[in-house]
Amino acid sequence: MTVPADSAKNLSSTAGLVDMREGTAVLAGTFAYDGPDLVTDWHAHDLHQLEYALKGTIEVETDAAHCLLPLQQAAWIPAGLLHRSTLSRFRTVSVFFAPHLVPDSEGRARILAAAPVIREMILYGVRWPISRPTSNQSADSFFAALAALVLDWLEHETPLCLPTAKDPLLRAVMDHTSANLATVTLADVCRAVGVSERTLRRAFPVATGMTWRQYLFQSRLLRSMALLAEPGPTILDIATAVGLEGSSFARAFRRHTGESPSVYRRRVVSR
Repeated sequence: MTVPADSAKNLSSTAGLVDMREGTAVLAGTFAYDGPDLVTDWHAHDLHQLEYALKGTIEVETDAAHCLLPLQQAAWIPAGLLHRSTLSRFRTVSVFFAPHLVPDSEGRARILAAAPVIREMILYGVRWPISRPTSNQSADSFFAALAALVLDWLEHETPLCLPTAKDPLLRAVMDHTSANLATVTLADVCRAVGVSERTLRRAFPVATGMTWRQYLFQSRLLRSMALLAEPGPTILDIATAVGLEGSSFARAFRRHTGESPSVYRRRVVSR
């Protein structure tokens, strides 16, 4: 199922709670989208959302994290969590669950590596859209089984989210880092935002749970994954753009994703 661009109202609502069921009482269902690039407004859903990327790249931002959703993985966005999404050359299927079907005490966005069985169940579930007027026993049993798998799956997230910060100074550090991945150093970013290296070394881990250098590396990795989904730039160009030498880029990419940049690119671009 695909949705025309003019029906993407559920994805681009103003900040507030979006009723994905359109007033019905169904407990779970899917929402498939295949359309133009899209940047949503800040919004939240009344249901838990499990978003699976079939094509392209998706970024999900909350007030606490900035996550990249690559192919064959899924984003978990709990009910009521304010977020916005950036979708580029993408095709996606989301499964929405009534909150009681998947109890989530943490209430935060996560990226999850999709096991093949869950991927196939997500695709199979497209026959039951979340906006359908009524449900039936087959649909309810199917989504109850998927919900049980997702509940277990939430224990196995992948490190594809960057922390965010409310402090204006730390946000400036993150913005400068992201804008200058190819060449940025700790000294550079401190000069740019007007803070001492000692202060940043102390404040950054307290606010984010990681050092600035760990944040830089994770930013480079996530940016490279997004660029590898593009058919244009070479792998060497991408390594240079994110500030990693070719050989160290390949080693780091394999260590953190389980496959080489070239294998990852073939997999994501061919879809």
